[in-house]
Amino acid sequence: MTHVDLNADMGESFGPWKMGDDAPLLSIVTSANIACGAHAGDPDVMAETMTLARDNGVGIGTHPGFADLQGFGRRRMHIPIASLQNSIRVQVGASLGMARALGTKVRHLKLHGALSNMTCEDEAMAHALYEAALSVDPDLIIMVLAATEQVKAVQSLGCQYACEIFADRAYNDDATLVDRSQPGAVIHDPKIAGKRMVEMVKAQAIITESGKHIPTPIDTICLHGDGATAVQIATTVRDMLEAADIKVGTFSGRTA
Repeated sequence: MTHVDLNADMGESFGPWKMGDDAPLLSIVTSANIACGAHAGDPDVMAETMTLARDNGVGIGTHPGFADLQGFGRRRMHIPIASLQNSIRVQVGASLGMARALGTKVRHLKLHGALSNMTCEDEAMAHALYEAALSVDPDLIIMVLAATEQVKAVQSLGCQYACEIFADRAYNDDATLVDRSQPGAVIHDPKIAGKRMVEMVKAQAIITESGKHIPTPIDTICLHGDGATAVQIATTVRDMLEAADIKVGTFSGRTA
């Protein structure tokens, strides 16, 4: 039976400002990428989200991004690589420390927003940032966007990794995501999202807007938690995958 993980970005509220619908999603997904306080989140939100994930048996991931609360980590920033590496180390360290205090552990890492987009295009940048994270915890499974430069980076590092696709985003023919400013870039219809995911997982390929198939292992599917139909999409995607005899469960990681 084909197997796939479902993940969502979480813990992105800040103080009294709320982002996403984390509690319902944690009853659906099998992995959670929890913000580290740079692009979003704060210590209380991190603790609360990790506790919910722990209690739901959901795999916990560290989700570092640019230190850009106002821009939610979605603005491209040009920062020296050594400084970015240190930022990653601090964010990963915060996640590991909080998880340990709560009697649980961090299994994986996923870069956020613009930082992820830039490393999808730049293998050297991805290599440097993943290397920084692994210097804090060499056992981390690195979640990479399938068929991008991120894959080359983890393979050159020889670390464990998991290939990710997005349920609610359209793809260009080079396997990058259609820019959010473009029409149709974000998919809001749960049934369309579910149908796409069944097709891609069965094909083990990204299917682009033009219909092109890009062969890739698919270990995990990202379900964004901050959209108006986020919970409906997550529920429908899981239901449609299971109806197609695709088992949903936490990924174990692969090596090159």
